[in-house]
Amino acid sequence: MSTKALSRETSPRPSVVNRDLESQLEAKRAKIKSDGYPMSIGELISMYEQHEIDLHPEFQRFYRWSPLQKSRLIESLLLGIPIPSIFVSQRQDGVWDVIDGLQRLSTIFEYVGILRDQDGNLLPALELQGTRFLPALGGKKWGLADGAPDALGSTNQRLIKRAKIDVKIVLRESDDSSKYELFQRLNTLGSPLSDQEVRNCLLIMAKREVFAWLRNLSGDEHFRHCIAISDRAADEQYDLELVVRFLVLRRLSDPDLRKVVDLGDFLTERIVSLALDPGFKPEHEAAAFQFAFKTLDQNLGEDSFKRHDPARNGFVGGFLISAFEVLALGLGYHYETYRNRDLRKDVVGVAKGLWGNQQFVEGIGSGVRASSRIPVTIPLGRKLFKS
Repeated sequence: MSTKALSRETSPRPSVVNRDLESQLEAKRAKIKSDGYPMSIGELISMYEQHEIDLHPEFQRFYRWSPLQKSRLIESLLLGIPIPSIFVSQRQDGVWDVIDGLQRLSTIFEYVGILRDQDGNLLPALELQGTRFLPALGGKKWGLADGAPDALGSTNQRLIKRAKIDVKIVLRESDDSSKYELFQRLNTLGSPLSDQEVRNCLLIMAKREVFAWLRNLSGDEHFRHCIAISDRAADEQYDLELVVRFLVLRRLSDPDLRKVVDLGDFLTERIVSLALDPGFKPEHEAAAFQFAFKTLDQNLGEDSFKRHDPARNGFVGGFLISAFEVLALGLGYHYETYRNRDLRKDVVGVAKGLWGNQQFVEGIGSGVRASSRIPVTIPLGRKLFKS
């Protein structure tokens, strides 16, 4: 039989492929119910004042609009320049969770003087800066009487309140995962947010108390001393990502480790699922986390995740995720076995010996992706700390 004939016989027929695609599309579309219509700024202001829109004020620290960027949004409203759509998800109580457009709405509410922080405290009203097209906008405030030197003016206030924004709504009949999927997609395409900042927002939307617990865990003094990450990494919430990695990967089976394709997406999906899991036991996970980093801090301190250089008889360089995966996750995996034992000799010996371990060195080589590295590093850590 010719190769061409074999290829024809073993390749799926187009009609079969199309049927599979159509069935998948139909199943997924059935999970997402949406609506949409234009709304005036005045209506949105009223909804916010009535607590019918939840901006998730905890998100504010993850967004970085400058005063000039905020002023340019107000300028666009005054000039009649269309504003991109905002996306919301309707909760079971009818309140709208803002999925995309938080910074735009926050800027409007801040300028009007009604924006509140996560504790419900009223924030100072935004004072505008002059813009390229409207330099006289600088210093203009909302709500001052006409004729006051810094007044925006009632006519201009009406222009803003009557301006319309297109609102896309994921209805409450949709599958629960729809808003998380939508938020993740909208905030990872050209967004300034890091993967963990998007993940943080998803966790806040899923279960605020789990996010608060996660943040508290990231403040553990032993953990912070061990990781010794840069200020830039800390600004991008890399400390929280390390906590997420520990929680998600600590007990993951070897076959499941090999199935990870995109580690970022995998961590996001698993930590949100964990937050929503009624069987999740935060006390047990926190105990394993604290044990691992207390042990590392007492034995290696800020050298915990650095490369050991035999020639210098010491640890050199900065934080290495590969060392974290072996040491922190190896100890965490054996928490129940080791929690009452003195591990000084084991920990220091494993940390030094890693850099002469051929399996480790080859598994973390240049160009090795996370999806290829973690099936090597994490099982290795479990093996090296096995009693």
